[in-house]
Amino acid sequence: MPEVLLKVSDVTKSFSEVTALSTVSVDFHAGEVVGLVGGNGAGKTTLLRLLCGLYQPTTGSVQGLVDSEAVDIHQMREHVGVVPEATGLYARLTAWENIRYHSRLNGIDDDMSWTRTERFAKLLNFDQDLHRSTRGFSRGMRQKTALLRALSHGPKILLLDEPTGGLDVTSARMVRKLVRKLGDEGGTVIYSTHNLAEAEQVCDRIIIIHNGTIRADGKPSELISATDCENLEEAYVALSEDDARTETTEDEGKIARAWRKLLTGKGGKNE
Repeated sequence: MPEVLLKVSDVTKSFSEVTALSTVSVDFHAGEVVGLVGGNGAGKTTLLRLLCGLYQPTTGSVQGLVDSEAVDIHQMREHVGVVPEATGLYARLTAWENIRYHSRLNGIDDDMSWTRTERFAKLLNFDQDLHRSTRGFSRGMRQKTALLRALSHGPKILLLDEPTGGLDVTSARMVRKLVRKLGDEGGTVIYSTHNLAEAEQVCDRIIIIHNGTIRADGKPSELISATDCENLEEAYVALSEDDARTETTEDEGKIARAWRKLLTGKGGKNE
């Protein structure tokens, strides 16, 4: 069994009277690509924010494991790369300057950061854009910059929140290809998506979240077989037949500032 890197134990996360996650327990292992699949408001993003320490559980615990020793999730931050849905780039900096700034905060020298960045940028067909200002970047270009920023310090774990949402077909395909390559090279990627076809194509393991609870956890083929369905879409429908709860919204300004603080160490508003 591969090494456990993150351990979620009986976690419930509530916001006032709304329970986003209810008694969730799950382990994430080294060297796997895991898709958190569910509809809007299912609890996917809440789980990702717990995994990187942005949120604290209302009850239960989220721990990292380093050399099989349990540590507080905040002690895992240097080992985690995060790509939030809102990229939070500094518009007055180039793509490389955004990436370099993040690397320096993580204690990585420029040469090492540039070597990693250039390698992955070529896979994303983005190496010619690294020295361009991010002001005016398309959604796809911003997403690629955020992905390179998250990888620049060589994290053990990469957390992605809807990494292909809003991207054109070509850009989405490049991101999927990079995620699969990271998995094939022994990296650990955990990302939320509502795209079942994408999850089936890319992920070694799929966790279906519905109304704040985990309904299924396994390989795509296992979920299809267990529900006696012909494909993952039918399996998902079978496992989430009850009506989805009403989606709740949070203060996006507050959340954006929290992501900025996590990624850059500064809590100011986006530029």
